Amino acid sequence: MKNLSSILSILILSSAFTLNAQTFRAADKSPMDQAYFPDNFAHDRKDGEKAIMRVTYSRPAKNGRTVFGKLVAFDEVWRTGANEATEIKLYQDVMFGDKKLAAGTYTLFSIPSANEWTIIFSSDLDYWGSYSYKESNDVLRVKAKTTEGKKEVENFAIQFEGIGKNSGVMRFAWDKVVAELPFTF
Repeated sequence: MKNLSSILSILILSSAFTLNAQTFRAADKSPMDQAYFPDNFAHDRKDGEKAIMRVTYSRPAKNGRTVFGKLVAFDEVWRTGANEATEIKLYQDVMFGDKKLAAGTYTLFSIPSANEWTIIFSSDLDYWGSYSYKESNDVLRVKAKTTEGKKEVENFAIQFEGIGKNSGVMRFAWDKVVAELPFTF
């Protein structure tokens, strides 16, 4: 009888764990991604070359929708991706335009408009969306010019490209819009 009680207890407990394991939420529709500068996958990256910055963001899909001006409102603060607000980590000081941003971790918000974006580096971290955004926590605001991309980009993307020995450009692309933010270090 004691063995039967032990066996039943084990079966009940293992059933509870099995049921619990099946309650995980579905995968995010906007998967998380990271972009590094210099690019970790670049063929010309030298061994031992250290990253200057890293961006962690989620990649929403267009899914046949009109993105800018509709899904992402013009002239309003946007989390620059989906889900958690985009986060940027600078491993050293970086100049965006003529403005210096100290090494550290920031939330990266943006304000898209028809011809340019305002890129915002905020000291507030660990945001979901941009619902609690506070302008008073802005550390730096810079303008990024926009162009029409050659091809439609289905999933929002952030990529870096080196331009010179100590410079590069951060590109934000979605739908047919590309915003470019040059930097030096």
